[in-house]
Order: sequence, then C-alpha cells, then structure tokens
Amino acid sequence: MKKVTLYSKSAHSRAQPDAPAKETPAQSGGSGRAHAGATSVASPSVAARPSRLRRFISRHERLLLVLSSVLLSLLLFSAWNASQAPARKITQKDIDAAVLHTLDKNVLPSPETKAYDAIRPSVVRVRQLGKMPEKDAEVVRGVGTGVVVVDKGVILTNLHVVAGADRVQVVFSNGLVSEANVVGLQPENDLAVLQAKTIPDDLIPATLKSTGDLALGEKVIAVGFPFGIGPSVSSGVISGLTREYQSPEGQRLLTNLIQFDAAANPGNSGGPLVTMDGSVVGIVTAILNPTTEDFFIGIGFAVPIENAASAVGTSPF
Repeated sequence: MKKVTLYSKSAHSRAQPDAPAKETPAQSGGSGRAHAGATSVASPSVAARPSRLRRFISRHERLLLVLSSVLLSLLLFSAWNASQAPARKITQKDIDAAVLHTLDKNVLPSPETKAYDAIRPSVVRVRQLGKMPEKDAEVVRGVGTGVVVVDKGVILTNLHVVAGADRVQVVFSNGLVSEANVVGLQPENDLAVLQAKTIPDDLIPATLKSTGDLALGEKVIAVGFPFGIGPSVSSGVISGLTREYQSPEGQRLLTNLIQFDAAANPGNSGGPLVTMDGSVVGIVTAILNPTTEDFFIGIGFAVPIENAASAVGTSPF
C-alpha cells in the first residue's frame, strides 16, 4: 500500500506561503478532506489584512486633510507675524506734524472771510435820489449802506444817509433794485428804518447779537460801500465801549457808541459791524477826524444793535 504524504501546519510551511506547492496525488485525486486542508494552509488573508493605522487613516482621511491644512496655515501665519516689525506707537508729535502738513496743503478760509460770507446776503446799497433844478433831472445825491433785519424787506441804515432825499432806492446783494420808503426814525441814534417795495424771493436777514459780551480787542469787520465802492470789507477790533461822538456841526451828540478801528469812510454809514461768527453788533454811523478832511484815521463809531433794533419797534434781546 502506497503511503500518502500529508501537509502539516509547521513553522516551515507558514514561513513560505508563496512557494509553489508540488501537486501530489492526494491533491489531485485524493479525498475531499485532504484537499480542504491544503486550501486553508495556502490562503494569504492574514498577511493582506490592513493594519490598524491604515484603517484609521482610511476612515478619517478627509478630517486629517483639514487638520493638516489648518496646522500648515497656522505655521505660515506664525512665521509671517514673527517677521513683521512691531507697530510704532503714535505720539503727540506725530499728530501735530500731521495737522501742520494738512494746514500747509489746504488753506482754510479766514474768520473774516467766514464772517463776510454770513452777512453778505443781508447787506444793501442805499441810494439817495434827488432832482437837479437846473436840468430837471434826477441824480444820485449820496450812497450809503443798509442791512436787512427782517425778511419782509425791513432795512436799518443811518438817518443822515436818507435825510433830504426825494426818493430812496436800495440794491440787494443779487442785484435787484427796489424803491424804499422811510417808515421809522430815531434821530437820537442817527437811525432810519426802510421798507423795500420789492424784495428777492430768497432774502436772508442778518443775525443780530447783543453787545453785552463784547470785549476790547475782539475782532470785527465793517461791510459797506465806501465812496460808492463795494461791497467792501475791512477788518479790525473793538477799541472801546460807551463812547460819545459830537458831530462836526455840533447838531447832535451820540452816546453809548462802540468804538472800532476797522477802516470806514463816507459810504460805510448805515452798514453792519460784524463779529467773527457773522452776527451784527452795531450799525456804523460816524468816523472821527480832527481835521476838516472827511476820511478815516483809525477811529470809527457804531450804534449798538440793541438801540438799532428798538428803532424797528421790537428788540430780539
């Protein structure tokens, strides 16, 4: 009887799983038990099974990619941040330098310019018209200034600007010419109130301000039509308060006047004296000149706006 060779599960057999097995009669034509035993010994399932790490990576591959990207980004940001110089602290010197640079590059309007822009729409030219007997013609006898104080066309000016006029005309800032009637007088303050017959649609009255807070040295401008030229602007300061002025003819004594040194000449009479916020504090009424010449030498007088407003009938103070 021929002996059948059986495969055993020895270490030698496991060490060479891939070696080709020589076919034996038992494998080709033996019993089913011998064939099944040979098949179980030759299976590579133990070696092909993935490791625990590979299974974890395969299962969480997407999450690991995201975490890797985040970690790389953090590393790159840390490297960039470390390469940057620390921000320098801004000092007051830096701020001052920036402000000076801005002022050098951008010229701001002066306070006088702002004050004039505020009062300009309210200033009017006042013409005193009269007839020439020898020619039977009407001429302009004199030019003064006025300021609109009520948007219905109520205008303040000096009494001596319109005294003796046959007719009075006013010219508004937009060029509109209108007849005007004298509707009020205050001789003790050399003031007259005019009512224009025709007024612009967008007439702007002046802002009036009490003189109670006026201080010596405070800046002011005088706006008017000196010698018919204008509107003209001159600037100066408040030189004194509660001054008196005696007219050269001795016909009137004005009291409680504001003294100022902004240039004023014939034609400025009746115009506004204006502070830097654009408010009217007085009505220019006279200049002082000890000679017989009628021009400005540095001393002008204005009626306080409280007195001027009372000439209109109602005071805003």
